[in-house]
Amino acid sequence: MKVLILEGNLLWSTKVARTLSASGIEAEVRSTVPSQTDAMIAIINLGERTPVEIESLKEKGMKVLAHAGHKEKELLDLGKEAGCDRVVTNSEIAHKLPQILKEMMGEG
Repeated sequence: MKVLILEGNLLWSTKVARTLSASGIEAEVRSTVPSQTDAMIAIINLGERTPVEIESLKEKGMKVLAHAGHKEKELLDLGKEAGCDRVVTNSEIAHKLPQILKEMMGEG
């Protein structure tokens, strides 16, 4: 499985990519939505992305895992309204990412 990490924060994206790699999952880190990718899931920071970008990812056939801080209820709600497949808090990404991805792919 390949995962696209759309993230402007280099420290966070590196941590997420390392977590994925340790779980045997290939990661592609980008700061903008690529025109082409073979990733099956995109991980996006709701504080950095727009509903149009989410729609673009969905049109590419990707599942979208969105995250924001646990106190950023407006952003978490926006992710749900924009059609993200799953919306979680930053701490869930940090502590449960491999399990979340398995569940999204119907393996968990």
